[in-house]
Amino acid sequence: MHAQLRKQALQIFRAALAAADPLEAVARHLRVDGDQLIAGKRRYRLSSFRDIHVLGAGKASAAMALAVERIVARRVTGGLINVKDGHLARLGRVELNECGHPVPDQRGVDGARRIAAIARQADENDLVLCVISGGASALMPAPAAPVTLEEKQAVTKLLLASGASIHEINSVRKHISELKGGQLARLAAPATVITLLLSDVIGDDLDVIGSGPTAPDKSTFAGARGILERYGGGEQTPRQVRERIEVCEDGMLFQL
Repeated sequence: MHAQLRKQALQIFRAALAAADPLEAVARHLRVDGDQLIAGKRRYRLSSFRDIHVLGAGKASAAMALAVERIVARRVTGGLINVKDGHLARLGRVELNECGHPVPDQRGVDGARRIAAIARQADENDLVLCVISGGASALMPAPAAPVTLEEKQAVTKLLLASGASIHEINSVRKHISELKGGQLARLAAPATVITLLLSDVIGDDLDVIGSGPTAPDKSTFAGARGILERYGGGEQTPRQVRERIEVCEDGMLFQL
């Protein structure tokens, strides 16, 4: 009886590992058939794109980018992925930028700026293929003025220590960032944008995974302010973070 239970438990464990494997996960949802790139249920003619840029961030994003390179092959023009220190893969065309997690650092900011620049230069003849996994929110920091990296680090540490949920932490991060909450997709317009997401968020909310850099945002500045008041204790929240959120309080980043 015990041997049978152990066997079943191992089968369940191995099936879970296989389901979460980044290479396998991408291969299940992305493939090439002749001149057709098939992403989920949608098809795109590869010959209609001049350049294909692979952008993104996350602890599993290097492996996801490797899968993309294997599937799309020489059609990939290049790209940049922000990854956690040591979370690497052997890529041929896409560059990896190691940076800090869970607290963002200057290397992450520098990489985020380069990612933004690539997205901004894309046009209607280009495909921007984004790979986003858990950790992307911290790994792709782009503080929105007047917020500084040091203030973003302080807020992240404060919320991590406070017991705030990942939904709450990412809601605040989105509203002090230039790329989160759909803003990376906005920068890439009018290019075609496809995003592959590997979720570590309960409920798989697209706007919460990695703070949703290419997803419409349902949260608000007022909600972010409420979270900071709940966990930040007023004066503990850096002044310029409070100013940014209070000035923009009536708005949303990228509305549905």
